[in-house]
Amino acid sequence: MNQLTIINQGGQLLVDSRNVAEMINVRHADLLEKIDSYIQYLLNGEFRSTDFFIKSNYQDSLNRTKPCYLLTRKGCDMVANKMTGEKGVLFTAAYVTRFDEMEKQLQAGFDVSQLSPQLQLLIQMEQGIKKLEERQQSTERHIAVIQNTFLQRDDNWRKSINSMLNAAAFRLGGDYRELRSNSYKTLEDRASCALNVRLANLKKRLEENGATKTKIKEASRLDVIESDKRLKEIYTTIVKELSIGSLKTIS
Repeated sequence: MNQLTIINQGGQLLVDSRNVAEMINVRHADLLEKIDSYIQYLLNGEFRSTDFFIKSNYQDSLNRTKPCYLLTRKGCDMVANKMTGEKGVLFTAAYVTRFDEMEKQLQAGFDVSQLSPQLQLLIQMEQGIKKLEERQQSTERHIAVIQNTFLQRDDNWRKSINSMLNAAAFRLGGDYRELRSNSYKTLEDRASCALNVRLANLKKRLEENGATKTKIKEASRLDVIESDKRLKEIYTTIVKELSIGSLKTIS
């Protein structure tokens, strides 16, 4: 496995996503796609994505500007947690070792050996507590991200949406399924999104995180909408507009 290079950026230790992709033997583009999905989970869970991944870029051999990410230690934790087998073990060993080495080098700039034994003990205790807190926070965030991957359904919201669509279809004398399909198309136009693409990505993430085949099969475009706060708000407005429009038609 290739050597992991740690970047010291203003005292913050980071790793280039190209270096990570090379170490774990995956295409850089594939790793970027996974990181993009992790960031979306973090944002949905109201975590700061920059605590894990920082957007950056580089110039390729043709002098083109290409995207990449700089991973913090927490970002490396997240990538490693998704890996299994020998690759995951070796990558974890590599980044933990390199980060520890760099952190010791940074700490070496302050010589604690000249302090009293009492102060040295206090510093060691503080560093130990800090590491424990960081590990706990990392674990809690990882659990939150995994939980957010599985479908969290708001039954009251869904009942409200279905009720409005059913009533509108009845008043218009049309087909409920056709009206729902049209509502999805309106959402795609208004939010500039592709629901089928997002649904395929959602099913892929569910599979990667151990969801059952039934759970994956049952995933729908409504799940995609509900998992994105912005889409949910826009879609709710669209359905309300359809409901009001159907009332005007019969009045």
